[in-house]
Amino acid sequence: MRGRLASIGAEESVLSEGWNLVLTEPDACAVPHDIPLSAQFIPAPVPGTVAAALERAGLFDRENPEPLNTKDAWYLCRLFDAEPGDAILRFEGLATLCHVFLNGQEILFSESMFTAHEIPVTLSGGDELALCFRALGPRLSEPGPRARWRPQMITPPGLKNFRTTLLGHMPGWCPDVHAVGPWRPISLVRRNPLSLDNVSIRAVLEESGVGRLSVSLHNKAENPSMLLRCGGMEQPFEKVGDNHYSSILKLADIEPWWPHTHGAPRLYELTLVSDGTEYSLGNTGFRRIEVDRGDHGDDFALLVNGERVFCRGAVWTTADIARLPGGRADYEPFLRLATDAGMNMIRIGGTMTYETPDFFALCDELGLLVWQDFMFANFDYPRNDKTFLGHVHAEIEEMLHSVQASPSLAVLCGGSEIHQQAAMLGLSMEFWSGPITDEIIPAVIARMRPDVPYVPNSPYGGALPFSPNAGVAHYYGVGAYMRPIADARRAEVRFASESLAFAHVPQHRTLHRHLDVPAVHSPLWKARVPRDRSASWDFEDVRDFYLELLYGFDPARLRREDPERYLDLSRAVTGEVLEETFAEWRRKGSSCSGALVWTLQDLLPGPGWGVIDSTGEPKPVWYAMRRAFRPVQTVFLDEGTNGLDVHVVNETDAALDVELEVFCLRDGKQQVVSGNTGFKLAARSVERFASTALFGAFFDTTYAFRFGPPAHDVNVARLRSLADGAILAESFHFPSGRGKALHDAGIEASLGKVGDDWFVDLRTDRLAQSVHIDVEGYRAEDDWFHLAPGAARRVRLQRLPGTETDSPPSGEIRHLGSSHRLMLQS
Repeated sequence: MRGRLASIGAEESVLSEGWNLVLTEPDACAVPHDIPLSAQFIPAPVPGTVAAALERAGLFDRENPEPLNTKDAWYLCRLFDAEPGDAILRFEGLATLCHVFLNGQEILFSESMFTAHEIPVTLSGGDELALCFRALGPRLSEPGPRARWRPQMITPPGLKNFRTTLLGHMPGWCPDVHAVGPWRPISLVRRNPLSLDNVSIRAVLEESGVGRLSVSLHNKAENPSMLLRCGGMEQPFEKVGDNHYSSILKLADIEPWWPHTHGAPRLYELTLVSDGTEYSLGNTGFRRIEVDRGDHGDDFALLVNGERVFCRGAVWTTADIARLPGGRADYEPFLRLATDAGMNMIRIGGTMTYETPDFFALCDELGLLVWQDFMFANFDYPRNDKTFLGHVHAEIEEMLHSVQASPSLAVLCGGSEIHQQAAMLGLSMEFWSGPITDEIIPAVIARMRPDVPYVPNSPYGGALPFSPNAGVAHYYGVGAYMRPIADARRAEVRFASESLAFAHVPQHRTLHRHLDVPAVHSPLWKARVPRDRSASWDFEDVRDFYLELLYGFDPARLRREDPERYLDLSRAVTGEVLEETFAEWRRKGSSCSGALVWTLQDLLPGPGWGVIDSTGEPKPVWYAMRRAFRPVQTVFLDEGTNGLDVHVVNETDAALDVELEVFCLRDGKQQVVSGNTGFKLAARSVERFASTALFGAFFDTTYAFRFGPPAHDVNVARLRSLADGAILAESFHFPSGRGKALHDAGIEASLGKVGDDWFVDLRTDRLAQSVHIDVEGYRAEDDWFHLAPGAARRVRLQRLPGTETDSPPSGEIRHLGSSHRLMLQS
């Protein structure tokens, strides 16, 4: 159901073979016949981009990109296998100014990368299809409607007049890889008398728990017999207008769709039976999503099926900056890693691109909520240009139509940082918004997806749009603004749709293979460090600030004297900041209802914002995120002279019998005080315990009173299941800082195997900080974790694709407290 015409019961052929690319000077060729025979014809993938075609031919380097918007790009294909007759040519995405020719005659001019087209044609056999993507670069300097402000991070300002992605146009944020070409599929569709079109689907979970499924469509057949089937029930269609039919099916015993952290993402198959023939309408789920804004209107909390959900995750960039792919195989590795990390929300930001229905189908299956920005960011977009606004209207309708049955679509947002940009430049509130975000988008949503909450912009709410204590924030107090971690509470964050941006260092093996240069000192390294344009600092400076704050080391000196240790501390510190910050946000009594990290994946190998590197390998911070996002969690909160509190979270729908143990260690090994309690942890609950209440007597857990030298250097909380003794979660607190608790621990490790799974058992004689398991061909289930004495830790090793199944793992184990490397082998 990608298109509106002939979406069911039609014969569709994807035109993916036989394409050639020719680059010419701007406007050198008016029609395909003008292309000289001496031109270089380059085989080109479709769907695809000019960058992808040139890269495959060895003519483009994404790490040192040449401009791709300064030439015209011609895509040529002969339709040898297409039978003569009437058909529909479907173009799902053309970037960006594209003339389409069939047998030399222009049949379409597209001005938007985000608009699909369905063109009825008559083929004669052996037809020639040609697409000319005119050079966008020269047109970006053409005058357009006067803007009330100019953003700093996007160049050139003329981009506001064209509907194209901002990827490739944000210096310091991403490589200058310009989006040009047929980036989404082209197909040939043959209608037949039974073709059904304009299919509309709406699935709603009513407050009574009944699932209500509504499907309408157009059918030109006379007196068709049609049934709608779902969940073991069926309902006939009724005629409601000329060729217009509708069916409403109510399912009493429906299982709701949940984000995977809170339940099962239950999906139901939809089937249309038309005159005895069955057609799949795909899958849908039934859920109810609302926004709780609190008693004073300052909150922003998602209620899913009536339950308050703490949303956590990351902002999506793209599966590949050169190809801009849209297939399931491209999305799946990243989205599965997001799920494995405990994320329950992905945001597609307004500076990126729209993703395909395959993206949402995967999020439906995995139980990932999707916050969808529309592709508007920072600019003062044209307000009175009817052609431009017409493109916007079509773009919004098509995006919503493509995901109309998706239960994972949770928030729709007008765009990114438009209000913030205007406010930060000193403009008053009446200048912040415009008809696109205030009128056009909400009107289309009200008609097509009224079940999805709408936010005019991100950030949004409060006296200023970037104030984190009201509505939706982009929170960088901890992070870019280098505030202490306590600011995460002081700022009273309600919902951070962006947060915690750092230059995250990848694993050693990624750097060795893809960026084997001296860290920090090499210009190639610094080129991969993200930065805000015109800022006097970059996000490596931000990371270094927290390295010194948490560990007490001088980063500049470490880089000079022990660069390998500097890198390992850099790998560990961003995860430590993330865990502490989310502990503040998930505690009992927190004002925060969700936070998304900037960003999910890098665009090039190196110290980028992504928690997953561009090769698909999780960075060390990903493992910290996995610990911080556990549905069943325990965290420490340092309340100063009020002592050390332990907060225990259970987001699942089942009560748990658990035991909480807290103990304090001197020199990382000698237990000086401890306590424990068993209790039933209710479903969907958060409990808080004072550590001293578990001990039964006063102990200065936070070293707030300073009565003599510190009696201990680490506090450990351990949550066990009373049903099977399994450790559900651990938390660590360092009263004198992490640097004071670095010990040369003696770790014992042994390899074992259960079935097809290898694992490593670990024990330590004293606290080992940020234990790293480096095994070639395998990925540790947990990594860069703290290991406390007193309990064995079993870590499963996940075999990576291409690793021989018969060869046992071998590698090394190290931690921050020692330069010694423990060799791991069978």
